[in-house]
Amino acid sequence: MIIEDFDGKTFVAFLDISGFKELMKEGKAADAMDRFYQAGYEYHETHHEVEGIFISDCGILFVRTGYSIEQKLNTILRVIKYINRSMIDYDFMLTTSIAFGQFVYRNKIEIRGISKNAIYGNAYVDAFMNNENGLPKLQPGQCRLVKEYLPKELNLNHQLFDEFKFLKPKGNDKKHLYYYWNLNNFEDISEFEKEYNDSYKWKFQGMLTALKKTYNNSITN
Repeated sequence: MIIEDFDGKTFVAFLDISGFKELMKEGKAADAMDRFYQAGYEYHETHHEVEGIFISDCGILFVRTGYSIEQKLNTILRVIKYINRSMIDYDFMLTTSIAFGQFVYRNKIEIRGISKNAIYGNAYVDAFMNNENGLPKLQPGQCRLVKEYLPKELNLNHQLFDEFKFLKPKGNDKKHLYYYWNLNNFEDISEFEKEYNDSYKWKFQGMLTALKKTYNNSITN
């Protein structure tokens, strides 16, 4: 389906398959991309207000229509939840950044062997840069909303949009709101964060144990 030209202010999300290089080494990259593209296609089949461009292990989503700024945000959160949950069912994780601002998509003239499609605007740049180089670094499975440039009229306490309940600050990070797409009850956020953080402690402890074990063996030998 051809994406029509777009030029306006909206929410843009940049999604990236976590650990893609490792998946390539394990021969799982093609399956991950298939699942990724399929999830985006399935959602768009019934929700035409969100459109996306998928390239390799990345996806760019934007909201074309919406009666209010709250509806636009709620819409993009819902598609992000759907795609992330679809991927996690097959043991694939994503990182996702969302930003608000100007976004432009242009269908360009195609010449033999070359297709030109222009994607630009501060919303796209902010979402992309936040996903790739934002601090603190995004961890697998995490999704966050960049607070800078959010419109002043956005009401995140709006009672009609349930997804807003799953947008919360995290620790000392004052630049983002994190979206807990994996939870069905927002009251479980604290417990989930503890379990998620503990998993990184176990990973660190495992690496420390492996290093000490091999180091001790080299001394005795």
